[in-house]
Amino acid sequence: MESYAHPLLEDPLFGTVTVALDHGAGTLVVDGDRIPRVRVRRADGAEVDVQVPIGTRDPERLAMDVGGTEVGLRPAKGFLTRRSYRVDVGDHRFVPVSVDGSRLSRGGAVLGLFVSSGDGRVSAQWEGGRPEAYDAAVGYALAAAFGTGAEPMWKLTLDAVLELWP
Repeated sequence: MESYAHPLLEDPLFGTVTVALDHGAGTLVVDGDRIPRVRVRRADGAEVDVQVPIGTRDPERLAMDVGGTEVGLRPAKGFLTRRSYRVDVGDHRFVPVSVDGSRLSRGGAVLGLFVSSGDGRVSAQWEGGRPEAYDAAVGYALAAAFGTGAEPMWKLTLDAVLELWP
């Protein structure tokens, strides 16, 4: 994968957001008019998974800071269920809810739906809750770093079984 830098369409609540993803180097920077800067970094020497935009889901090989403060980034392994592809940052949870979209929540309250093509392009649709700048920064970063969406459980299970078939 390559490096991508995309100014997004104007977010209706937070203005322009820029996503700079470098899959090869394992770096992501999200910045914007009214959100704190977020950096996600993959550790040197980490085994690179080409299906993950940042290159890994291993929490031991990733670091994230929001506004210059290090935060705990906990991506789940991802296997047979959409929920297994969740990513937690503090009390934020980012989990696939469709083939192409993932929902961001804070403390269980739904904030928005994100869609990303895996190349740094991300769009957000704010739902229900009252998102703050920190929420938006985290959501855009998680969508860009890990992509959005997942196949339904039956498809993931079938793929896993076929993978084992001789």
